[in-house]
Amino acid sequence: MEENGTYRWPGNQPQKPKKKPDFKRAGRTALIVVVVLVLLIFAGTCFYTVDDKQQAVVTTFGRVTDITDAGVHFKLPFGIQQVQKVDVNVYQKIELGYASAGSAYNVNESESTMITGDYNIVNVDFFVEYKISDPVQYLYSSNSPELILRNLIQSQVRNVVGSSTVDAVLTDGKGNIQMQVKDLVAGILEEYDIGLSLVDVKIQDAEPPTQEVIEAFKAVETAKQQAETVINDAKAYQNAQLPQAEAQADKLLQNAAYLKQKRVNEAIQQVAMFEAMYEEYAQNPAITRSRMYYEAISQVLPGVKLYINSGSGNSDVQMLLPLESLTDTNGGE
Repeated sequence: MEENGTYRWPGNQPQKPKKKPDFKRAGRTALIVVVVLVLLIFAGTCFYTVDDKQQAVVTTFGRVTDITDAGVHFKLPFGIQQVQKVDVNVYQKIELGYASAGSAYNVNESESTMITGDYNIVNVDFFVEYKISDPVQYLYSSNSPELILRNLIQSQVRNVVGSSTVDAVLTDGKGNIQMQVKDLVAGILEEYDIGLSLVDVKIQDAEPPTQEVIEAFKAVETAKQQAETVINDAKAYQNAQLPQAEAQADKLLQNAAYLKQKRVNEAIQQVAMFEAMYEEYAQNPAITRSRMYYEAISQVLPGVKLYINSGSGNSDVQMLLPLESLTDTNGGE
């Protein structure tokens, strides 16, 4: 009802004029939204990050064009360039004959049971470490490089164990078996060129399939340890006695050398005395001959008194030397 007393029905109300849509403003808004979306897509597809344990393989239209290391890198957007990150600085493992999950340990007898070269059955578990050496070959040279490596290791493990004796597998031949498997697998991996390299191969466990055989091998190991103990004791005794024997031998050698030199010196002295006597004999043969005769008699018969008759044959006077009393009370002749 109006102030003048008249009524205004809804249908009689005056309508306000409608505003025309602002197409320019809507176009600018849409343009801004498109630009923002393009920038977001550009930012999301042009930059990528590689951590220190990875390498990134960059492909342009599906073809490998670059390999990048750790850091932030740029690539062409909108799918022109694609990036695949590969963990190259991470040691990965393969478990043969068992599977570990935390503290759980599950045995896989289909992988661990093998026949040795002397036709015995053993259960051998292997732990293998490997890493990715070439990310391009790893991604594009084969469909499943890990499966290829696993099958290759299984084949070479059975090959080496099948040419070894059961004693070698269970006791002192484990190191040689590990080395043979590693060398064989590494050589074949170079030929296959699947981008993987073998780091280490270790025998995790090796045991016979039955408890009776296990006890027998434990007894063998005990006997070997006892034999090593006896050998070590013998070597210790040898090391203790050998210096004394060497010292005694050195003493005997030194004494023999001393006696030898003594005999040589005595021989030289006797030769010198003989030469001196010969010189005297050459000057006065008769006198030297007599003196030597008397000295020999004195040495052979030391208790006999010696008298020298110095008188000539035509003289009636006889001189006895030494001039001792002929009436010796001791009765000497």
